Amino acid sequence: MPSRASKTKRPRDPNLLARSVMEDLIGETMEGKPLPPRPTEREKNPAAVALSKLGASKGGLARAESLTPNKRKMIAKKAAEARWSRRD
Repeated sequence: MPSRASKTKRPRDPNLLARSVMEDLIGETMEGKPLPPRPTEREKNPAAVALSKLGASKGGLARAESLTPNKRKMIAKKAAEARWSRRD
């Protein structure tokens, strides 16, 4: 999914916004020119993905080992309260 920074900005003026939406729907500008193709998701480097996963798994284990049982319990309790408070 593209980041918000890479998304095109929509005009704030209602008339220009309506025009922009219509151009997106019909796939061309009002002058009859086709719209440029939208950027597709870029392909990721498999080696970088594997390295990232390796680091993430090590980091989680290292953090779990460094926490005291009391601190782990406090984190779990806070997470459970956050989950259950959203259900109301």
